[in-house]
Amino acid sequence: MRDQIEANIGKFQDPEVTAKGEPRARVSLSNPKTLWFNTGTLCNIECVNCYIESSPTNDAFVYITVQETRQFLDQLETRKWPVTEIGFTGGEPFMNPDMIEIARASLERGYEVLILTNAMQPMMRKKMQDGLVGLNADFPGKLTLRVSLDHYSPGLHDLERGTGTFEKTLAGMKWLRDNSIRMTVAGRSIMSDGDSENRIGFAHFFDRYGFDIDASDPTTTVLFPEMDMRVEVPEITTACWDILNKSPDALMCSSSRMVVKRKGAEKPAVLACTLLPYAPEFELGDTLEAAERDVYLNHPHCAKFCVLGGASCSA
Repeated sequence: MRDQIEANIGKFQDPEVTAKGEPRARVSLSNPKTLWFNTGTLCNIECVNCYIESSPTNDAFVYITVQETRQFLDQLETRKWPVTEIGFTGGEPFMNPDMIEIARASLERGYEVLILTNAMQPMMRKKMQDGLVGLNADFPGKLTLRVSLDHYSPGLHDLERGTGTFEKTLAGMKWLRDNSIRMTVAGRSIMSDGDSENRIGFAHFFDRYGFDIDASDPTTTVLFPEMDMRVEVPEITTACWDILNKSPDALMCSSSRMVVKRKGAEKPAVLACTLLPYAPEFELGDTLEAAERDVYLNHPHCAKFCVLGGASCSA
């Protein structure tokens, strides 16, 4: 997934100009709402189509620490970004032994915290369970876990994540339910005939197990479009905003940035987007101040996933 695929050869080369010589669309950080931290690329499972290639052996991004997290929380205050939410993604965030302390450091600053998880064994360790119960008690209404459930049927989910993973995730979701920890779900839109059918299926699933999740709400049941680099996609020009009736302010890079710690790096770096961790042109520097510059939509994911797909990693 790190390489350009033949379908888009010739495109997405010049950051400012498309292959046809038209000015490429760009997005300003107009209203920062979410600061993401990648907690590390290690994961307890290896999915078929993981955008960040997480696995039990991929440590391209090493564990972020509590101290490093606090340094960027300090920068948020210094730069006066109007951020309300701190998000954590991986890998599997609960592989990071400091996950509870990192989340607490963010909650203590008054932010809402969103943790993306597969709700499997790493989350179900006693240290993590006790920590989550404590965070939920100390900061009521501020903690949300977004559980990756690709489909409401075990067979389709397990095709992506491995045999038996559905039942393990379901057990984690039941534990979150029983401990009154707020959860939402992230699925894949490609796994059903349409958005409506998918949401009806998720609604039945939620009702069956007593999960307090609204399947009709795209912020609580997030259905991501597939990120397939084999598909040809158009480059987004400045004229596209009016043609598509879209606003650059609706894209993720207008409202968020992600902090990562690359293996062997002296310090963390700030990326424009959670979805492009290995594209060097989307690394903006090692401070939030450096990351305030505009982002050119110079990647197929920008077009297919964000502009045309309308997806967002945050509520």
